[in-house]
Amino acid sequence: MVANTIFHQQHIDLNAKMFNFGGWDMPIHYGSQIGEHLHTRNSVSIFDVSHMAVVDVSGKDAHSFLENLLANNINKLTDEGQALYSCMLNHDGGILDDLIVYKIDNFYRLVINASTAVNDLEWMGAVARDYTELKVLPRRSNIMGMQNPLVLLALQGPECLIAISKVFPLLSEELAAIPYFGSKVFDTEFGEVMFSRTGYTGEDGFELFLPLKFGNKIWDLFIQHGVLPAGLGARDTLRIEAGYNLYGQDMEPRFNPFDCGLAWTVDLSNNRQFIGSQALHHYSRSYSFVGLILIGKGILRSHQVVKTEFGDGEITSGTFSPSLQQSIAFARVPLQVQLGSLVQVVIRDQLISAKVVKPTFVRKGKSLI
Repeated sequence: MVANTIFHQQHIDLNAKMFNFGGWDMPIHYGSQIGEHLHTRNSVSIFDVSHMAVVDVSGKDAHSFLENLLANNINKLTDEGQALYSCMLNHDGGILDDLIVYKIDNFYRLVINASTAVNDLEWMGAVARDYTELKVLPRRSNIMGMQNPLVLLALQGPECLIAISKVFPLLSEELAAIPYFGSKVFDTEFGEVMFSRTGYTGEDGFELFLPLKFGNKIWDLFIQHGVLPAGLGARDTLRIEAGYNLYGQDMEPRFNPFDCGLAWTVDLSNNRQFIGSQALHHYSRSYSFVGLILIGKGILRSHQVVKTEFGDGEITSGTFSPSLQQSIAFARVPLQVQLGSLVQVVIRDQLISAKVVKPTFVRKGKSLI
């Protein structure tokens, strides 16, 4: 059965084209994917991201539980409101999911992916059996055992603060002071709302954690104030331009973070022990995770073969970049492939040249290539 977020009827009313994304009926666009992409880069757009799952972890054992569960080091969160990006690994070092964890007062808040949420919670539950004073509480409405459900909206783009100040005018100055990858919880007329200055587009932006009963009202207020909606199509092209991985395409349990350009999210300092650490300590890298820019004609797509002098690689995510007007991609290639070199991509049985670059193409509206 396909699930709906609480904003489903609003999407229909805005003439969204809907599609099944990880078991959720979600808007792919509202008329123009490219228009929504460029509008986000230049102004501000609102995204429904309520298919993602919020999980609160509390109790005396919460810190040690997350030390063991996450490949990144929870001890980096020294102040309330700070956020950390990490992978959650299996014992072989393979990626079960990528997530963001927030330090909120006396507990931690995780945001996990939509399609992996049930399996993630089963895994967390198994790990949690070793801890006596620990509570793992789902906050998405359709998950068994959930309480006080939350919904998520993302305001992304250089004018995000202008848009948010129209709906939450009393919070403007405090929101402006939140640093990147920081968050803060406020008591508002819509109940308790958490604002996190994170996102998936490479632009300034906030994700809003809202009480379920006020979600529709807040969406309508943003639309009434002229904020345009954007679908998951634009979200995908924006995140590829910005160099952000997608679980299920660029990472999965067959690969560890070193194979996916995510070595920076792994903290192996001081022989730190966590689930998967032993496997990573003994792993010899054989792949590089790179960006590609197509030189010839065509569109780079997932699973296309990349021919190199050191063996074959594979594109994990590819698209036509509306910002750059070029075809771009992420690829997993043999370790010996160097930045700046040329490779060949198999497109419709033809070999088309592509240049190897760092896998980040656009940030803050500016080309990085």
